[in-house]
Amino acid sequence: MSSPPVEEIKGLVYITDGSLAYAGHHFHEDGHPVHTHSFVEIAVVTGGRGIHKSLTGRRNLEVGDVILLRPGVWHGYEECCGLDLYNCCLNTGLLQRELSWTREDPLLGYLLWTGPNSMQRRGMLTTHLDPQAFEECVVHLDGLAQLRHQPVGRHRGDIIGRLSLFLSHIARAVASDRADMPGGEGPAHPAVLEAMHLLESRLAHKWTLDELAEELHLTPRYLIRLFKAATGLPPMTYLAQHRVEKAASLLLHTDQPITQVAQSVGWADQNYFARRFKAHYGLTATTYRRRFTRPSVLL
Repeated sequence: MSSPPVEEIKGLVYITDGSLAYAGHHFHEDGHPVHTHSFVEIAVVTGGRGIHKSLTGRRNLEVGDVILLRPGVWHGYEECCGLDLYNCCLNTGLLQRELSWTREDPLLGYLLWTGPNSMQRRGMLTTHLDPQAFEECVVHLDGLAQLRHQPVGRHRGDIIGRLSLFLSHIARAVASDRADMPGGEGPAHPAVLEAMHLLESRLAHKWTLDELAEELHLTPRYLIRLFKAATGLPPMTYLAQHRVEKAASLLLHTDQPITQVAQSVGWADQNYFARRFKAHYGLTATTYRRRFTRPSVLL
């Protein structure tokens, strides 16, 4: 049997073989040091117990708990006793390609695009699965795990199908226990989708709310109302979250000076960049880079 396509190098975990998505069990008897990821990770607790540690605090884990983390978020596990995590890892490229449609779905759009960064969640969502949803999620994770050994070119549809079914269960669980969940059964307003695309594709641009609204032929007040209804965030806050996530990726994957990183994501003011980065990750950019690009230590 081939080894899992994930590898930790100096505190940063990668999908090493370019897989679209990976599912597999990870067992922890004592703990696992604080680390970060270059992909979206969803961990489902399928056995044992332990404590999850992140910027949002410490959380006791039990069977059925789910943790979703955007790329760049740091976390670890402590006081584990037979903790069995069924991890699902997906390349961020999937969100821009095969899963780009999820942005238009109220539940999946919230799960993958906006929910982890709303309400000061710092790139992380948590929920708990009821017994039926838990069993069905494990079935789909097992399916993904088996597809790991099949050629992607012949099974791309199977991978995306299994992944979509798994994500749908998680999205419904999140929707059922989040009072701040944006409402509505239909897709997001087209102007919101266009605004998201504009902001993400031109992160370094010196956006203002007035300019964005003008591009969309809307008033600023109406744009804010539409955007918050669909995502739970104002447009400029959404932009800031994507900027800081991109900055984290550049810190980990390039040797660019921090001043250049800040400018490349649209924050020429170094003090402002420093405040936004630390507010999101709880660490300065210098500390974040040092901690996760050399042997990781517990915080």
